[in-house]
Amino acid sequence: MMNRREAIKQVTVLLGGVALTGSGLVTAVERAHARAAAPRAQVGTFTAQDIALLDEVADTILPETKTPGAKAAHVGAFMALMVTDTYDERDQAIFRDGLRTLDQASFMTATPAQRLARLEQLDREQKAYMDARERGAPPHYFRLMKELTLLGYFTSEIGGTQAMRYEESPGRFEPCVPYTPGERSWAGHA
Repeated sequence: MMNRREAIKQVTVLLGGVALTGSGLVTAVERAHARAAAPRAQVGTFTAQDIALLDEVADTILPETKTPGAKAAHVGAFMALMVTDTYDERDQAIFRDGLRTLDQASFMTATPAQRLARLEQLDREQKAYMDARERGAPPHYFRLMKELTLLGYFTSEIGGTQAMRYEESPGRFEPCVPYTPGERSWAGHA
């Protein structure tokens, strides 16, 4: 089951990878967030309907709880920008084919419970596929969508300041900070 705790764990792994890949990805993420927040009908070759579908997928993965959900952070537009600006042709095709698959499955007209059930099924499917795939084989489209959802949300202002605790000015490094169960995790300084 997808929940915010699992999402935070996965984005921690993703952001750890960002630190290892260098500033190119960080710069792309910053640009994508700035462009995603600007109102527009289309992003690259993604239509407004595509972005609305991506927003619903992202909001099903990270719904509104005590904090705003992924749709409030414009994660759909973020995903479209990241796919357009940073994915190679093969991964763009995989992502777009997956988006068409969800659209043909009437994801937008499904109830929230049906959407969640569909994404949970896709999550199990992608996990089995990714575990069994051979090196160099293409990723599963839902894996790409889920990773971009987590990256987009937790690197957004909403995710960094409302879903996690954020301290603007860097302080001294405290490797062992007391944690009370139920508290939000800390957001890194970008």
